[in-house]
Amino acid sequence: MGFGDNLMASGMARGASLRGKKIAFGDGRRILWDQHSKHIFQNNPNIATPGDEQRHDLEWIHHYKGLRLYNKQVGGKFVWNYDFTPKPGQIYFTENEESHGRRNGRGFVVIEPNLPRWKVTSYNKDWGLAKYQAVATWLKQQGIRVTQFVYGHEPVLRDVTPLETKSFRDAVAVLGSAWLYVGPEGGLHHGAAAMGTPGVVLFGGFIPPSVTGYKFHTNLSGTDEPCGNLNKCEHCRAAMAAISVDQVTEAARSHLRIHFG
Repeated sequence: MGFGDNLMASGMARGASLRGKKIAFGDGRRILWDQHSKHIFQNNPNIATPGDEQRHDLEWIHHYKGLRLYNKQVGGKFVWNYDFTPKPGQIYFTENEESHGRRNGRGFVVIEPNLPRWKVTSYNKDWGLAKYQAVATWLKQQGIRVTQFVYGHEPVLRDVTPLETKSFRDAVAVLGSAWLYVGPEGGLHHGAAAMGTPGVVLFGGFIPPSVTGYKFHTNLSGTDEPCGNLNKCEHCRAAMAAISVDQVTEAARSHLRIHFG
């Protein structure tokens, strides 16, 4: 699972400790975490850790790498579970993490044009740097401060405030002070939801917004037929191309209207 899958899992676990329970993500015998689980689940009182399999207060949820509640893989594509609805996740920050997350101040937009290039499906989710730049330029013209997370050698948009982050948790902590997130469906849009931050999320034609989107975000797909293709897909590219800069800026304006003079 990626960061987003683990954040969705944390949403599934919401409130368990208040019921005297801990959620065990696994196959009913083993708690199965991936390389990102500890990073997201740290300090979470609702979630059991590997080694806790014999606790008497466990509730098992069969959601782990290779078996997710919102989809299943059939050949070279995902088939979506339209009965699944995500709940915003939770990250339990330390005081230092919360303090560090406020270093950019409050009242800005986070824009994310980049995707993990090692994922083949990133090709299907790429809206294009030029369009993101147009949105960033429009936001700046409205007097809105625009921030982009920087990491590795990924491109940085012009005239935005670059912000280096120590980790994904750090990025999510920063999102808690933002007015808006603009970017692709993925870990950061789940992070924004966890912090209660509005979003304009570009889904394209890969995954349906009704399955991994949040109602308080504006979710743009450009198609009514999400295909789940795990290979490079021209249908998904066409769906992304169908999302216009005007659609994104109008959605941003709607979310930011209370901040305009």
